[in-house]
Amino acid sequence: MKNDDRFGAQRPAGVAPAASPRRIFEAVRQIAVHYGLWLAETAHQLGPEAAVALESEVGDAYMPLLARRIERALDLPGDVETALAGLGQERLEKLLTALSVSWLAADGVWFRAVEDARGMHDAKRVNDTCWSRLGYYEALRARAVLGLPGAGGLAALRAALGARLVGRINQWDFVEETPDAFVLRMVACRVQSARARQGLPPYPCVSGGTVEFAAFAAGIDPAIRVACVSCPPDTTRPDCACAWRFSMQERGGASGGRGGASPPDPLDK
Repeated sequence: MKNDDRFGAQRPAGVAPAASPRRIFEAVRQIAVHYGLWLAETAHQLGPEAAVALESEVGDAYMPLLARRIERALDLPGDVETALAGLGQERLEKLLTALSVSWLAADGVWFRAVEDARGMHDAKRVNDTCWSRLGYYEALRARAVLGLPGAGGLAALRAALGARLVGRINQWDFVEETPDAFVLRMVACRVQSARARQGLPPYPCVSGGTVEFAAFAAGIDPAIRVACVSCPPDTTRPDCACAWRFSMQERGGASGGRGGASPPDPLDK
């Protein structure tokens, strides 16, 4: 039988398998999963708000550590950020778009895997709880990156919505703007466009969109309320894939409808 050392079985005990491109990808995968498990379990035990606050501290400490190790390992003449800047603006735009599309692709692959294993009902349950958690996290990261104040109202919300990864891959705009409200219109949605090309009906995403945008708004300003204007299967306007109205309620007033609340902890369900 031919010796097969793909798994390092022929190496002496205590000697790690040789590095390879495949093992580099595996290392990145395990880092991402382990980091995510820490975040999920912290949210489960301490609550989502505490988990996101701690992730901000952990991420700010960990990312420079990771960058420095990569710089030393590759003998880079400068730091990772300088190396990336050397790509030029056009290639940076392409890279960030590729990462944004890949983020959404991961969502789709997970959804399909759960749907194939357990059916549409369970896939939608997992999907909606994930998006409720992600929406709140995205909002707080946008506040940190953009320097937005807490309780920044609709002005902060507009800025934060534009900073989302999905904002790079979907076509969207703001319409029906007043001092106290505006409508986010998703003119072209990558997911729904792909389904249309495949001859499939629109994905019924109103439940996921509702929890996503409610959590995102709560992370920007608890006084912001969210209402669905149009979203499959409750489509009421043909000029977009979906539309969502954001409005301000009085500070300290009773909350009616979605938004204006602490994010749910789906892992406690």
